[in-house]
Amino acid sequence: MLAGRAPLGAAGCGLFLAAGRRPLRCWLSPCWVTAGRQYPSLRVAEPAKEKRLVRKEQRSSLVVRRFIACPQLARTVRRCLQGGAGPQPLLLEFAPGPGILTRSLLDAGFRVVALESNSDFLTDLQSLENSLDGQLKVIHGDFFRLDPLAKGALKPPAVSSDKLFETMGVAAVPWKADVPLKIFGIIPEQLERNRLWRLLFAMYECSSIYRYGRVELNLFISEKEYTVLTAKPGKSKIYQALTVLAQLGYEIELLHKEPWSSFATNLKNGGLAIPKAGRLPNDHICLVRLTPQQNLFTGGLKPSNASTFIFMVKQSFAKPKSKLTDRLNSWSLDNSDTLLKALEIPKNAAMCNLYPEDYKRLFEALQNSDLFAETFFHDEVLASTRTMNS
Repeated sequence: MLAGRAPLGAAGCGLFLAAGRRPLRCWLSPCWVTAGRQYPSLRVAEPAKEKRLVRKEQRSSLVVRRFIACPQLARTVRRCLQGGAGPQPLLLEFAPGPGILTRSLLDAGFRVVALESNSDFLTDLQSLENSLDGQLKVIHGDFFRLDPLAKGALKPPAVSSDKLFETMGVAAVPWKADVPLKIFGIIPEQLERNRLWRLLFAMYECSSIYRYGRVELNLFISEKEYTVLTAKPGKSKIYQALTVLAQLGYEIELLHKEPWSSFATNLKNGGLAIPKAGRLPNDHICLVRLTPQQNLFTGGLKPSNASTFIFMVKQSFAKPKSKLTDRLNSWSLDNSDTLLKALEIPKNAAMCNLYPEDYKRLFEALQNSDLFAETFFHDEVLASTRTMNS
């Protein structure tokens, strides 16, 4: 989180100021552009044009989308995404909308691939693409419609990750190599939990975008979901299966917190769609970096059995206050006492009191048990996987 900065209010984000005047230099691979050229400074589009595009989105969209509409917030996000001196990395920005952040990233020297599904925003972004001679690549697509299970040729906005990465010129690297790509986007509040689960499934199975390595996600998510992702054992109402799997799979870093009112929306009435706070804090939207753990696939956990592990954890939290021994007995493991002693886990431990690492150690021990087979959860795993990818 960035300290020493007052939150932006709705009024501050109502202005669309010009971005900086630094000359841009193209850092794309030769397959995109001729390197070494300089470009004129970028300016954020005129306020009237941005508002017109948002109004069109308001008439056509059923999903509430949020947009970065304030140059000051765009600069804050840009600083969060920057990684030191020198050429900035390739970044995939999904659902950029009016492109306020896009222009700020380009002005800082980023190479940007913009994945946009709305035809009006798409047209405006393509005009910007044509003026830059290669620093920006615009693709018609929806990040959350990557690799759908439907058979046959894909029609935009559905996108194949293979085709997407080929277009970007990003090659697959080993899991323990450096991050091959950064991704930024704002997750819509509708089906937010489902979208996080789908990304988690793909990461554990090394499918979709994770076939190319430890892709880094920089996502604006609700404060409520961030609280769940970072919960500690013992908090039975917020420490969940999603918590365990996210903390095991990702290095989770909070980059910035911003009030909901700082974002423009596509609501027809022009409202801000600020969600009501329930039992969890939800006054902000959080920019969170999710970097897959280099050592995730050690021991008995592999992409080939990861879906079994995921379901084991999900089933364990069906009754989070239940005893671990009872759960093991429900799996027909008669030697549960011996197993827990070997793992140094107390017999009376509740499922919600186990640390994420305990679940991984338990799974690895079960893998080595004569009584355990991956087919034990086979039907349930298939059903759960279909649900997350539908």
